[in-house]
Amino acid sequence: MRHLLAVLAATIGLALGLAACAPATGTIEVTTDTVLIDVRTPAEFATGHLDGAINIDVQAADFEDRVAQLDPTGDYVVYCRSGNRSEQAITRMESLGFTELVNGGSVASASASTGIAVVTP
Repeated sequence: MRHLLAVLAATIGLALGLAACAPATGTIEVTTDTVLIDVRTPAEFATGHLDGAINIDVQAADFEDRVAQLDPTGDYVVYCRSGNRSEQAITRMESLGFTELVNGGSVASASASTGIAVVTP
């Protein structure tokens, strides 16, 4: 019985930890002050992005420099192809003092959650 309880506790702890890192689901509230940040490469951004989004490639050498030009108290929705790079970007942005960050996950998830259309140039 103790073993079963230990396994159950570990499973619940793991599930809660994974949920904390998961991209947002449901509805993401977006205001006129919300900045949408696509952290994919410029080539990926050119294939389609949320209308009004800015592109700051999380893998680029100047990522921190570009992010440092933004207001750390602003409201941001960060997204990428799958949610992995957006999570990396959020972690890096938090280390720079940003506090209002939402992981929108993939382009499709972010579009569905925010109600903002995907546009292609």
